[in-house]
Amino acid sequence: MAKLFSVYLVLIFSGYFQVSVSDSSDEFVLLDFRNLVTNPDNILTYNWTKSTFFCNWIGVTCSPGRQRVMALKLPNMNLEGTISPSIANLYFLVELDMSNNSFQGNIPLDLFRNQKLEIMSLAYNKFSGDLWRDIWNAPQLRILNLSRNSLSGSIHSSIGNVSKLERLILYENIIGGSIPGEIGNLSSLMELDLSRNRFTGSIPPSIFNVSSLLAVNLSNNSLSGGFLLTREDNFLDIEDIDLSHNQLIGEIPSSLCRFRGLKSLDLSYNDFTGQITRNIGCLSELEKFYVTENKIDGTIPPSIGNISSLQFLGCVKNSISGDIPEELGKLFNLQMLGFDFNNLTGEIPPAIFNLSSLVYIAFTDNNLSGRIPATLGLQLPNLEGIYLADNMLEGEIPVSVTNASKLKELELSYNFFTGSVPYNLGNLRDLLFLNLAGNRLTNQPKNPELGFMHSLVECRMLQFLIVGNNPLNGILPDSIQNLSSSIEMFNIENGQIYGQIPTGIGNMSSMLTLVLNGNNLTRNIPSEIGYLKQLQRLYLSNNKLEGHIPVELCNLVDVGDMILSENNLSGSIPECIGNLSRLQKLMLGYNRMTSILPLSLWEVKNLLFLNVSQNSIQGELPLEIGKMGTLEGLDLSSNKLSGQIPSAFGDLKTLRYLSLSNNSFEGSIPSSLGNLISLEFLDLSSNVLSGTIPNSLERLLYLREINVSNNNLEGAIPTGGVFANSSSKSYLGNRGLCSMALLEFPQCANTSSPRGSRSKTRILRITIPITISMGLIFVTLSFWVLYRRKKERLEDPELSEIPTHQMVSYREIVKATDNFSENNLLGVGSSGSVFKGILSDRNLVAIKVLNLDEEICKRFDAECEVMRRVRHRNLVKVITTCSNEYVRAIVLQYMPNGNLDNWLHRQDYRLDLLQRIDIMLDVAMAIEYLHHGYDDQVVHCDLKPANVLLDADMVAHVSDFGISKILAHGKPNTQTNTLGTIGYLAPEYGSQGIVSAAGDIYSFGIMLLEALTGNRPTDEIFSENLSLKQWVTAYYPNSLMEITDSKVFQEENEVNTGHKICISSAIELALDCSKEAPEERINMKEAVIRLANIRKKFLETNKTQV
Repeated sequence: MAKLFSVYLVLIFSGYFQVSVSDSSDEFVLLDFRNLVTNPDNILTYNWTKSTFFCNWIGVTCSPGRQRVMALKLPNMNLEGTISPSIANLYFLVELDMSNNSFQGNIPLDLFRNQKLEIMSLAYNKFSGDLWRDIWNAPQLRILNLSRNSLSGSIHSSIGNVSKLERLILYENIIGGSIPGEIGNLSSLMELDLSRNRFTGSIPPSIFNVSSLLAVNLSNNSLSGGFLLTREDNFLDIEDIDLSHNQLIGEIPSSLCRFRGLKSLDLSYNDFTGQITRNIGCLSELEKFYVTENKIDGTIPPSIGNISSLQFLGCVKNSISGDIPEELGKLFNLQMLGFDFNNLTGEIPPAIFNLSSLVYIAFTDNNLSGRIPATLGLQLPNLEGIYLADNMLEGEIPVSVTNASKLKELELSYNFFTGSVPYNLGNLRDLLFLNLAGNRLTNQPKNPELGFMHSLVECRMLQFLIVGNNPLNGILPDSIQNLSSSIEMFNIENGQIYGQIPTGIGNMSSMLTLVLNGNNLTRNIPSEIGYLKQLQRLYLSNNKLEGHIPVELCNLVDVGDMILSENNLSGSIPECIGNLSRLQKLMLGYNRMTSILPLSLWEVKNLLFLNVSQNSIQGELPLEIGKMGTLEGLDLSSNKLSGQIPSAFGDLKTLRYLSLSNNSFEGSIPSSLGNLISLEFLDLSSNVLSGTIPNSLERLLYLREINVSNNNLEGAIPTGGVFANSSSKSYLGNRGLCSMALLEFPQCANTSSPRGSRSKTRILRITIPITISMGLIFVTLSFWVLYRRKKERLEDPELSEIPTHQMVSYREIVKATDNFSENNLLGVGSSGSVFKGILSDRNLVAIKVLNLDEEICKRFDAECEVMRRVRHRNLVKVITTCSNEYVRAIVLQYMPNGNLDNWLHRQDYRLDLLQRIDIMLDVAMAIEYLHHGYDDQVVHCDLKPANVLLDADMVAHVSDFGISKILAHGKPNTQTNTLGTIGYLAPEYGSQGIVSAAGDIYSFGIMLLEALTGNRPTDEIFSENLSLKQWVTAYYPNSLMEITDSKVFQEENEVNTGHKICISSAIELALDCSKEAPEERINMKEAVIRLANIRKKFLETNKTQV
């Protein structure tokens, strides 16, 4: 009895002790938490004090009885720092919400051992580290939201033990590995969101067997395999499935009817094939259905018309064919109908234009024919966008379209519409975008002025007016001065417009692009165009404009393109042209310009292309021409230029096109032209050049066409490089040239054999007259052909694609990305997101939109500076930029084959050995250019496979200069707190923050090892004790085939001596690049030479073994 009484007392006192000390212990934990947190607003500093009972502190909720902390909720508090591990000692904690702050570091592991924790939301922070296995040990956990962090690792199969889990939200992290099938054991799960991570493998079918599941989002990963469903005998209440932006294959399952409550299904941006399942009409509650950018074919199933609840139907960019079924006209709740870029034929059913709920209708780029109903607009009170471009529609544009009073965008370009442009477009007061280009539209009869322009004055919100490529045949009215002050683009090219350009055009203060080329405009260029302070593109070519170039054009400080070619302009180029610091394309060819080129012209640092051909420009070229470090194309042909070709041309490392033909240049061809490492086309014909053809031109890898005909050149025609495949017409008209390869020229004398020389001299005496006679015939023909082709060459389509850097508006960025739609999202990084978009000129681009914080804004400026200064065929080219209070964005050349990381590691991608060597050689040449192309060295700082993009021809382009450093001449390194990516960082980056070219070389070495082995340096098999480099070194040089990625060989028996030598040599190079000490690493010049030799030897060896 006494013993029992003692036990009773112990229990009483222990309970009393727990209650009495629990308050202070929880308070201690909270204060410990506070001490590790930076609170800029000082809310916790002033509120969480001992003078106030901790249960009354902001964000703290205690249990009513025990006064223990049950909930700690501090969302949106602008908190920074780390979470103290002691927070796990809040033993009665049920809910923890720290979302939308700036916490970093690891999430305390012991938190997940809390036996009472039900809700944890740490979303929108900067947490990092792996998802440990123990994270799934919280038995009461119902809601786990860790989205928008930098968490890595994978999801362990033990997740199946968290039996009460209802919501698992992990989107926008860097979690990888496969999705465990054990998720299918979570019988209470209602929401699963794993989007925007790095998950691979197939989707476990068991997920879709969870009867409580309402929403699944697995979008923006690298999932493969099919969309497989099991247990087809049961029905599920799932409402939302998003599998977009993966690599899923196979057909859309016909068993979708199991999802009787499905409201949204997004399968966009995958590789699904086959037809849209015929029985899709069984999804009676479906509201949203997207299969954009797949490989869907077949026809539109009529059963879609049975889904009366459908609001959004998007099937853009597939291969869907056949007619549009009449049944679509029964979708009375439909708001968005999109079948752009398919193969649809026939007419658009009139019933579709009676769907009063429609907001957007889009059938751009199909093969649709017929007419638009005359009642268009009468039954569409909510319509905001019509997109029917690039079809074969005909007839008149119905004037009833103006009854759709909410219409904002009307896109009917490139069809066969006839008749006059509707006169009442001004009724569309909300109109932002009007594109009627490329039709057969005319002006109103008996009216010389373009009457529809008068009506458009009422569209005060109009931003884009594009009516070019129509036989309008009229005069621009003076009323255009009253058009919307918001107009950014005015395009009426090739419209048979005559008369003069109205001076009132200078009132369009927001104009960014003015396109009037290809008309019959006469008289002078109005000086009032100089009032358009924001103008970036001016196209007035191919008219009959005359007089001088007005000096007021020098007020266009933002202009990037100034195209005035093919007119009757005279006088000199204004000296003030050098003030246009953003000018990138200046085309004045085919005019009557005289005088000399102004010296200020060579001071325009950003100029990419200059064409003043077919004028009467005189004088000599100055040495200052070498200052134009970004120049890609220069055409000075058919003028009256004289003097010698400056050796400073050799400084133009980015020059791709150079034509100095039909002038009076004399002296020798400077050997410095051999330094033009990007040169593709060279024309020096029809001058008075003498001396020999420099052998230095042989080393220009990309030079594919050369013409030095009709000069006074002598000596041997080189045989290497471009000369190996060029024809004799490139050298005709030079009496002193000889060749051992071209029959049209005498053989060159062998200086080592006098007797042979005398013999050849006798032969030459016979053959030269014959050759000259034949040559004269060739020259005559060549002149005629060259004259006929001259104009086409000067407007080389490849040169017309040279990217420009002028700014674009926020509006254009929003339109190009469909308001930054997730459907156009290509990827998300630490500094922002990359979207796919189509600009107003129909070019497909990648748009990098940066986060708007101070550090990222600095990166934006740095990246623009680097891209402005460096240009190379293996660097991603910037097309334009956008910078204002809403957005900072860089518009880049779109790379359809994605990045190297995908090609190395995705199961459905394969690169053979030669492709990998070619890609790494491209990368090496890009980095060599960054390191050695200018006096100021550029260090990339974040070289990795994800930053190597591949174009349509699998040519590699290095991207992402957001953390690049420009090192001043003579400065070998600098210190920084900006780091690249773990695994590719040179040791000195992490230990000392030292940035140097040697760091890029180290990263390149690691990349080369990854390309050959197929292993990332961050793979799980590597740790602090074993790196990728150490692993490779252990097998080098005798066992390399054991670690070589098997995908480099098409078949196992394909391995030969050539492969082994190539792999061994490449790995040796990689190890030399990735030595621990920076001073021991080779430079990138040597790396390029060695890798080029490895490639050459591999090709030669394979050729002999075939």
